[in-house]
Amino acid sequence: MDNIKSDRYFTDRILSDINFIIAHTLNVSQEQFSSDEVLQDSMMFRLVQISENAGRLTPEFKEKHSSVPWGDISGLRNRIVHDYGSVNMGIVFDTLKDDIPYLKTVFENL
Repeated sequence: MDNIKSDRYFTDRILSDINFIIAHTLNVSQEQFSSDEVLQDSMMFRLVQISENAGRLTPEFKEKHSSVPWGDISGLRNRIVHDYGSVNMGIVFDTLKDDIPYLKTVFENL
């Protein structure tokens, strides 16, 4: 039996990670986020997962939905993975609070 996963599978995984992020940062201030290493690690893991799953989407899907900032999604992942010690937590927090809710709307409407 083949274990072929569809674009729908990967977008559902992305949406699941987005919903996790929103639920766990809903009432979190930047100060709270900055002082909670476990929350930081958890959120960065979810951001990496979003990018990994986005990277598994077919080129046709990405082209059809070119308004999604695919390059920004993968760029943040690369920054987190390759420059972990120097990741600017202010940028991560802004991404969580500003960009993730936007992505939720985008992915819910795909």
